[in-house]
Amino acid sequence: MRFAYRIVDVFTDRPLAGNALCVVLDPVPPSVMAALAREVNLSETAFPVVVAGGEYEVRIFTPAAELAFAGHPTLGTAFVLGPGRWVQHSEGASVVVEATPEGAVMEAPEPVFEEVDPGPAVAALGLPGAEAAVVADAGGNRHLLVPTLSPLAGLAPDLAAVTDVQRLHRTTTVIPVRRLDDRTLHARAFCPGVGIPEDPGTGSAAGPIARLCRPRWALDADLIIHQGSEIGRPCRITVHAGDGPLLVGGAVTSCAEGHFTL
Repeated sequence: MRFAYRIVDVFTDRPLAGNALCVVLDPVPPSVMAALAREVNLSETAFPVVVAGGEYEVRIFTPAAELAFAGHPTLGTAFVLGPGRWVQHSEGASVVVEATPEGAVMEAPEPVFEEVDPGPAVAALGLPGAEAAVVADAGGNRHLLVPTLSPLAGLAPDLAAVTDVQRLHRTTTVIPVRRLDDRTLHARAFCPGVGIPEDPGTGSAAGPIARLCRPRWALDADLIIHQGSEIGRPCRITVHAGDGPLLVGGAVTSCAEGHFTL
């Protein structure tokens, strides 16, 4: 069996930066998907199937788990399938994605928030303190968002404790977020419980981050989230969080292509 794939880097305009994604272009038996994702060992691997003109279904895997929805695979998959308007269907959400030769923008699912005790997350992350801890559910992907005034560059989280916090709140990630200015945020996403110690760029969390932090910190409607520099994969995620649809996007660039031979 041969399965064609492409690797693209999302939230960057240059290869070997941003958040890498493997898109497998040929139909793959479901029993093989998780093993291929482990073999690639990127944050996510996507398995799309075009079902109609402008529509496709997708399954998304980390090296350790299947996700109901994820952001950078949504943008990267639409980019690989080609420019135009796509409707992506996954287990957690159906979203509209506009792909161009330079990148993609999606209408992100609106989040539902639940405030929780920040203590376990603060301790696991090694933060001096936090303003809150909020679970955001967006498209079936749950994130624990931790807005803080503390710098994030030097964090050295206890990843075993972060995994415990993920399990406690049934989240994919634990994400501290700091305001840099009225239009710029700094985020780091830790997700060892799904096989990713730190995610370079978390598109499914970007919309919830904007919806949570914009009123809290009186931010502009158009934001840029900086993520991934600490692990050598700088990402720039754009978010429009005004009165209309919640839009999340970024540049995408091709990096590699080939075939799995099984």
